[in-house]
Amino acid sequence: MLLYNSLTKQKEEFIPLRKGEVSMYVCGPTVYDYVHVGNMRPVVVFDTLRRFFNHAGYQVIYVSNYTDVDDRIIEKAQKTNKKETEISEFYIEAFADSATKINALKPTFTPKATQHIESMIAFIKVLIANGDAYENDGEVFFRVSKVETYGELSNVTQDELQVGARIDANPKKEHPNDFLLWKKTDDAGIKWDSPWGAGRPGWHTECVVMINDIFGKPLIDIHGGGFDLKFPHHENEIAQARAYANTGLANYWMHNGFINLNNQKMAKSTGNFVTAKDFIEEYGATSLRLLLLSTHYRSPVNLSAEIIENTNNEVLRLQRTKQALVRHFALHPLKVTDDSLLLKFEEALADDLNTPNALSELYAVVKDLNILLRNPLKEEEKLAKLANAFEVMLDVLGLDLGVKNLNEEDTKLLKDYENARKNKDFAKSDALREELQKRGIF
Repeated sequence: MLLYNSLTKQKEEFIPLRKGEVSMYVCGPTVYDYVHVGNMRPVVVFDTLRRFFNHAGYQVIYVSNYTDVDDRIIEKAQKTNKKETEISEFYIEAFADSATKINALKPTFTPKATQHIESMIAFIKVLIANGDAYENDGEVFFRVSKVETYGELSNVTQDELQVGARIDANPKKEHPNDFLLWKKTDDAGIKWDSPWGAGRPGWHTECVVMINDIFGKPLIDIHGGGFDLKFPHHENEIAQARAYANTGLANYWMHNGFINLNNQKMAKSTGNFVTAKDFIEEYGATSLRLLLLSTHYRSPVNLSAEIIENTNNEVLRLQRTKQALVRHFALHPLKVTDDSLLLKFEEALADDLNTPNALSELYAVVKDLNILLRNPLKEEEKLAKLANAFEVMLDVLGLDLGVKNLNEEDTKLLKDYENARKNKDFAKSDALREELQKRGIF
């Protein structure tokens, strides 16, 4: 399998650290509000990658965190007169609900930053002891100058860095490029005791420590996230891993592109966004997932009414095809597999998770199925083989069409309907069809 590695800026053959296993970590949301559609893109991208690894026979350890300590959480808690944990837990539940609805597999682990504070303090102490970090007036900073390879992920060199939009001009720093590991807090927000006084951990330390705690060392196969996390977040994660254990934290770094709305990047900071919750309620979770799979993960998605309508039509076409297959095989059971029908689909996903090409293969199968379904008993074995390929493709892509197999009662109703139709008892067949429609069988 080839993956585009953001670190080396090229596609590389995937070779896991341990044979038959894949270790993945994907940066999750900061839980201070409902996530927007753009926040769901890494969920869909890396869930699909995980599913494909599973399909290929790998055992996947998939970790996605929650940043549940953040100034924005504290601010919302103070404004609403609630505890920080009430805010974070509410939005964790809301995010998990959206992830479930778009059919994302539950991560192996979903660590919260607040569960690893002691480990973060211990980690920072090691960096200070090694001379890679320093304390000043209750705050701790990382010495970027100690890492010669700093900028290897983002191509931002230390000389190029300027005090500006992405760098905090803190007078406590030895150098403007240094970044915060422990923040001194005098406010009423949540805080922890530390050797440097009461405070909170810096964002960039959280993920490194959680990876170290869960996997036993700061080195995994794949680290994923949105393109906007490349710098400074992921760059600063790598710097800490280099200083702490001389590792690059991950062998493969993968970043998904933005989602644009009104020709601008979707972002809460600008108010240019649609929440995932609202989109799912309006258009459906399967439409959201299919929309995000229809563009290669490294390319931007331009959200528009036309794209949404086209996606909804594709979902409807897939649902109708599956309904027809469910009806046919309920009356004429037959299961035959032919793995050769999956080859081009698998080749597409093995080429840096090319989901648009994989979807083209899915649509080709759907076209063939709909032709065969006009006279399904003529080539039953071919129909069964294609139906099996269709199901495998849907599963790997995580597309839940909401069409279930028929129970005994449904099957009896369907048989009665077919018999009434054959006997030209149109009143009875119409009544039975109406009942079958209510049950989602037509």
